[in-house]
Amino acid sequence: MSKVLKILFIRHAQSVGNQQKRMQGHGDFELSSIGRTQSEKLAQYLLAESWRPSHVYSSPLKRATQTTEILLSYFQTAPLPATVSDMIDSGVDSPSDDPESGGKAIALEYAEELKEFQNGIFKGLTWSEARHQYPDLCRTLEASPDWIQIPKAESLQDARNRSHAFITRLLDRHLDGDHLWIVSHSWILQHLIAELMGCDRSWRLRARNTAVFEFWIDRSRWHHTNQNRLNTDLWQIRRFNDCRHLNWGGGSE
Repeated sequence: MSKVLKILFIRHAQSVGNQQKRMQGHGDFELSSIGRTQSEKLAQYLLAESWRPSHVYSSPLKRATQTTEILLSYFQTAPLPATVSDMIDSGVDSPSDDPESGGKAIALEYAEELKEFQNGIFKGLTWSEARHQYPDLCRTLEASPDWIQIPKAESLQDARNRSHAFITRLLDRHLDGDHLWIVSHSWILQHLIAELMGCDRSWRLRARNTAVFEFWIDRSRWHHTNQNRLNTDLWQIRRFNDCRHLNWGGGSE
């Protein structure tokens, strides 16, 4: 393909909440030490590929913003916005002479739509803690595969609605030649990717921390209604749930 719109979805790195097997939801958990290493490995991998973003969108939850900070520290050629602090010293020179980027600063935006599932009364609990506090609800959830609304939580339709709003805004705003990173969370990524692919269902994606999903889109033909909608040269999945960077260079997760 010639010049295209490139979109790289990235699940945040391991958080302390992940380590403790907590249902994090909108809880603000920091990255674990393993998570910081995972972020650095992904940054080094993308840098080696010269996969430099022109724009970055991140969930504003701490585990996502810290992942974004580490990734950008390997690529940033200008100071980040004031909302991003405590940058990591990567020890790697920024590619300010990158001909594709023209030395331009990377645009960064925190998007509320990219937050993880708002899980109501379960926020921050382990399943064991939830079973102790809400035994009847947990037994009901364990007994049925059907969706059961958790008190004070968002619904599945809420998730698809905000995913639809974000993807629509993304495609309205960007053109061929833009390269995007979308740093988000495992549960909402399922709905975001389903929206981008035009699925009328959301599909289970068991994404590991820092897994990446890469799509190349001919943005100029996105709204065409002719047979080009079926032309796979124009819509490409380049990577899907890819974690090779975690073992890249002989290292381990």
